[in-house]
Amino acid sequence: MTSIVVMGVAGCGKSTFGQALAAQLNLPWIEGDDFHSSASRSKMQAGIPLDDADRAGWLQTLVQQIHHHPQGCVIGCSALKRSYRDTLRQAGDLRFAYLRLTREESQRRVSSREGHFFSDTLVESQFATLEEPQSESDVITLDAAQVTTLLIQHTLTQLRGSANQA
Repeated sequence: MTSIVVMGVAGCGKSTFGQALAAQLNLPWIEGDDFHSSASRSKMQAGIPLDDADRAGWLQTLVQQIHHHPQGCVIGCSALKRSYRDTLRQAGDLRFAYLRLTREESQRRVSSREGHFFSDTLVESQFATLEEPQSESDVITLDAAQVTTLLIQHTLTQLRGSANQA
């Protein structure tokens, strides 16, 4: 079974969309943020962007989480760089659902969140790090400004289409 990584910048709706998609597909939902180290969480709370070294162990942990779900899962992970997505691809049969969002909307959403460890001062660094997956065939690109039900419908259509081609 294919696992799906829901990716994008902060505030794009990874958790909301990912939980709904997991429910629709009857797959477990894995919140990637739950696997950040306490040091990484502290950095983000302080408004300090994570670097590649901070993310390396986290990404390997997410690969292990995907391996623990051979029946497939839906997992939230920003996966901002191609190299991060390539690390996740080590887990096997993956698809990515990229929730594309404007910088302004990301800032608005992150600023209005309550009780989340991610500082809104980090939105700019997310866009500086982002390498959009424009030529990656295993990525479904979605407009994160759309309502979740439409995003789910589009994703399911794309997943069915790729399954028919296999």
